[in-house]
Amino acid sequence: MKYIEIKNTGIKIPSIIFGTSALGNLYRALDKDTKLSIVRECLQSSDGPVVFDSAGKYGAGLALEELGRILSFLSADPDRIIISNKLGWLRTELTAEEPGFEKGVWMDIHHDAKQAISAEGIISCLDQGNLLLGEKYRPRLLSVHDPDEYLAAAGNDPLLRLKFYNEILDAYKALFEIKKSARSVAVGVGAKDWKVIREISKDVDLDWAMFANSLTLFSHPMELVSFMSELRAKGVTIINSALFNAGFLTGGNYFNYRHVSREEQEHGKLFKWRDSFFKVCDQFAVSPSHACIRFGMSHPAIAAVALNTSNPDHVKRNVGEVLNEVPEEFFNAMKSQGLIDKEYPFV
Repeated sequence: MKYIEIKNTGIKIPSIIFGTSALGNLYRALDKDTKLSIVRECLQSSDGPVVFDSAGKYGAGLALEELGRILSFLSADPDRIIISNKLGWLRTELTAEEPGFEKGVWMDIHHDAKQAISAEGIISCLDQGNLLLGEKYRPRLLSVHDPDEYLAAAGNDPLLRLKFYNEILDAYKALFEIKKSARSVAVGVGAKDWKVIREISKDVDLDWAMFANSLTLFSHPMELVSFMSELRAKGVTIINSALFNAGFLTGGNYFNYRHVSREEQEHGKLFKWRDSFFKVCDQFAVSPSHACIRFGMSHPAIAAVALNTSNPDHVKRNVGEVLNEVPEEFFNAMKSQGLIDKEYPFV
């Protein structure tokens, strides 16, 4: 397994980072034995440090709670565990039949969540996350989560957006105060709208950035490709996530966390693209997940990919697909059929 150090932190991360949204019951509720098996498989994947990516948003804190519980049960060495806690969502009381955030995505959870991005809010998120993780485990990768959603809530009001943006900058000031402490911490960002990452990077000296649903086999705008190269030149470590566009590219019914259906005319192009993609996969005996993972790693600026699974048997498979190449002919065929932008330079 290849490890890359995040600048000026001493923190080394492997090529694969294990997402924990399944521990928060993304799309379906998993039983405790399945969750235990997932985490155990992750720990057995490498002899070196193991990185888990989590967030207060995942199941309204359930993912953090389950991760801490399972790591403690397995007596995992805290020195070997690196946890990313993407901050910005605070667990709250559930006062309705279902949570009010991301309806229809998180199953069988018993709390709600609200966005809390400010200097005070980000510290509250960190403190709550530490309580959920338990006494033994603490995050070393800290970030502001979903600043794009926070800014989008301003709508078309430029003054309100400016207010929200300044609150994001205040949150970063609080995180960098934490970084000044003796314990090694890296400060980053996690967002779906890569243009908001670009905006923040102009005002914040980021250590790392996590892109979600941004550079995937399905979508890889050249403007983003260039921006990633710029971040690399600055020494920013890039983690690529949501490589399957929330599961759609590997056969799921959610595209970027929204349910899609063949019966809906507006979704027709998505399914047509996927049908063609699957045919090329069959032609070259390449699994859709392997194709997505290797493409998601193709940009030289990308240090690691974050992969989430609800199936313990897929952990080892994911590791193998991170470590093993896809035939060059496969990507050539994808380009020739217009399924990958012919201008994309790295496959």
